[in-house]
Amino acid sequence: MNILHDERLDGVLPMPDRTALLHKLSIRLPDLHVLHRDEELKPYECDGLAAYRATPLLVVLPETLEQVQIIMQTCNELKVPVVARGAGTGLSGGALPLEQGVLLVMAKFNRILEVNPEGRFARVQPGVRNLAISEACAIHSLYYAPDPSSQIACSIGGNVAENAGGVHCLKYGLTVHNLISVDIITVEGEQMTLGSDALDSPGFDLMALFTGSEGMLGIVVEVKVKLLPKPQVARVLMASFDDVEKAGLAVGNIIAAGIIPGGLEMMDNLAIRAAEDFIHAGYPVEAEAILLCELDGVESDVDEESARVQEVLEQSGATAVQTAKDEAERQRFWAGRKNAFPAVGRISPDYYCMDGTIPRRELPGVLKGIAELSERYDLRVANVFHAGDGNMHPLILFDADVPGGLEKAEALGGQILELCVKVGGSITGEHGVGREKINQMCSQFNDDELELFHAVKAAFDPDRLLNPGKNIPTLHRCAEFGAMHIHHGELPFPELERF
Repeated sequence: MNILHDERLDGVLPMPDRTALLHKLSIRLPDLHVLHRDEELKPYECDGLAAYRATPLLVVLPETLEQVQIIMQTCNELKVPVVARGAGTGLSGGALPLEQGVLLVMAKFNRILEVNPEGRFARVQPGVRNLAISEACAIHSLYYAPDPSSQIACSIGGNVAENAGGVHCLKYGLTVHNLISVDIITVEGEQMTLGSDALDSPGFDLMALFTGSEGMLGIVVEVKVKLLPKPQVARVLMASFDDVEKAGLAVGNIIAAGIIPGGLEMMDNLAIRAAEDFIHAGYPVEAEAILLCELDGVESDVDEESARVQEVLEQSGATAVQTAKDEAERQRFWAGRKNAFPAVGRISPDYYCMDGTIPRRELPGVLKGIAELSERYDLRVANVFHAGDGNMHPLILFDADVPGGLEKAEALGGQILELCVKVGGSITGEHGVGREKINQMCSQFNDDELELFHAVKAAFDPDRLLNPGKNIPTLHRCAEFGAMHIHHGELPFPELERF
């Protein structure tokens, strides 16, 4: 048996026999769509993080639950690793395939099975697009709250895998807060339902454990989501600032005033200019930063909260506060924010999108720290934030054609994540760890915590066949990376509260 060492796996796995695997799958599942030629496999070599690429051993595209079960049974029997993939929009390399593994693409599971307006829920297959759920239930004046910027393309199965958020997660929560149940297939091919129609269920909360597990514990085959009634009124205020740190302080001041906006987003000048050139949203291009604050609910409450927020913004140093005059302008304001990533892509040959989370109170200091790091590495950074919940998305601009350009951008990104941990935050907010941030996991967690993570993984997947080499580093990797900053069993800055 040939042995292949793959650094992504932090270990050694047997090299599967592709011919034998193809033969067995063809006998057990003659109708299964299998891709195995090089030209067929090439389009699947990466997810949204195109800096990392690998050609999978095989790509399988099942259409039925039974097919998924038999695929998993076969791969488990032959000890072949499996990486699940949704729409491929992930930004952390979570769906990066393995050269010695099967890529299980769930794109054909794309049906909305049920919309129940009385019960306010929908049952959907994992390949259904996030936005399609809200479109399907709009006739009932209902919607699905989590709205990542990629919602027009990303799949609900991928949202579950990464516990995706979006611009409205401050008030309405992440994916995990908007789920009722999730049906999964285990590595052995067993079907399980996690969660319950009841408000609570006995035993461990396995649905919460599974949500955000990045394809390491099972394969999502059906999702039951909560639907919310559309607010009677939604109003957006746009505040301009002549200083980025003032805008950061304003975020905390709004929350301290007892107001929980539907969305509270921040963009710095570089992101403002890029978005305005691209979308023509009506942004003030001379501002150093803007805040978009959306308030929703019944009209009387929105009127009162709008007045209070405007007062807080002005007291926090806003140079101007503008309220969207109608629904069309409100949509334009949000279109600029939701298209910030592609907009920045128009002003740089390449960019590297980071994803970290910090306590809101640390936002001004972290913005200052990012500016200092940007100057030190001589790379521009466009800052886009889910400011209300401290989830930041610095976009590092670079040119991959310049020798060492990608490595330089990655080094800056790593420093930004280290800064997040230093102030009591996290190395990820909604993009997941995947392949991208696995080294920084060594900075965030100590050896006992990492061993516990591996124990959870082993309970679901003892042979490490599901998405191996992602999310959780081995202690050996942390030692090699030199980032296990543990002294006498304690993390640095132990007095800081951590997410």
